[in-house]
Amino acid sequence: MKFEDFNFVPSLQEGLDTMGFTKPTPIQQEAIPHILAGKDIIACAQTGTGKTGAYLLPLLHKIEEEDKSVIDTLILSPTRELALQIDQQIMGLAYFTGCTSIAVYGGGDGFSYEQQKRSLTDGVNIIVATPGRLIAHLTSGTIDLKHLKHLVLDEADRMLDMGFYEDIVRIISYLPEKRQNLLFSATMPPKIRSLSKKILVDPVEVSIAISKPSAGILQQAYLAFDEQKLALLTAILSNADYKSVIVFASRKEIVKKLNSTLNRKGIPSEAFHSDLEQGEREDIMMRFKGKKLAVLIGTDVISRGIDVEGISLVVNYDVPPDPEDYIHRIGRTARAETTGTAITFINEKDQQKFGRIEALIGNEVVKMPLPEGFEIGPVYQPSVRPKKTFSPDWKKKKSQPQHKRPPHKKANP
Repeated sequence: MKFEDFNFVPSLQEGLDTMGFTKPTPIQQEAIPHILAGKDIIACAQTGTGKTGAYLLPLLHKIEEEDKSVIDTLILSPTRELALQIDQQIMGLAYFTGCTSIAVYGGGDGFSYEQQKRSLTDGVNIIVATPGRLIAHLTSGTIDLKHLKHLVLDEADRMLDMGFYEDIVRIISYLPEKRQNLLFSATMPPKIRSLSKKILVDPVEVSIAISKPSAGILQQAYLAFDEQKLALLTAILSNADYKSVIVFASRKEIVKKLNSTLNRKGIPSEAFHSDLEQGEREDIMMRFKGKKLAVLIGTDVISRGIDVEGISLVVNYDVPPDPEDYIHRIGRTARAETTGTAITFINEKDQQKFGRIEALIGNEVVKMPLPEGFEIGPVYQPSVRPKKTFSPDWKKKKSQPQHKRPPHKKANP
């Protein structure tokens, strides 16, 4: 099947031709006809499968055929990075159409808020927004959504994980009851099913390649104690010719420490975390996409929604807490039918977590020997529950005499 078979308006097809897109991905092939027919959709597809294009293309086609003087579509996104990425894709696909869009997200200063407010007042066809900042504009009366025809929830599972359920319900209260609803999610837990029942009307379900890593990803793991992991990461990045690398850590404190250490050792890197200003985040991501920055270190804020081609290596410095998060992390590499490597460091406490990951993907990940010069790491026992650990002064506190309350004295008669 080719994109020409969808009979998109000429201006949209011209954009596809110019960008060199000829054949739809499986999720696009399944979802686009239903969206063009006006059906509500609940779609499940892992990262890197082209799901953004699956809803953008039919919506751009419909906007081009309808009234372009009103806000037609609202796309909700969990993060500003994903909102910006979606807005950039709209600009590329809609280049030859008259469709306009704006990304609305928090962060920055009061100037950015006023700039968004002016653009919304002037009028756009598509709003791509994070829930919190959109509510700020809705309560101020900036946005008129009475003509809205389409609502898209992108990365819906991540939005619920981040606590946006009440915000989503509040936003929906501002929308016309009659509209087309499109819910896209990488996973389909019960809470997504519950949300879909509240907002979708007789939805069509589309599910493509759930919870399976790309076949182009070489998956490896190292068994290493926490005190070995930093040296191991340095050795991997120093000895291998990886052109584009993402390192995932569990906390921003670890992200900052890794970044500082790698730079001291002559491995240029940047830390990507929530303490950065929006301008700093955009600059880092622009340099990373432009291959001017080789190593990006971050938390799961960059595991979804960041579309960067040519990533050769993903390192899980910490085992992700949720097996599904492993899929999204390593899905940053081997995109668009390319190949890549994903390496995970497994300490003695995270072995059960990694065992659940292997059960989910249906394969045992190869455990690599530590490089020469490293002492032996922990033994892999994913079925054994990790022992509880205590602070170093636990025994000391326990051995100290306990202060007892003095015996109660009876009052004189």
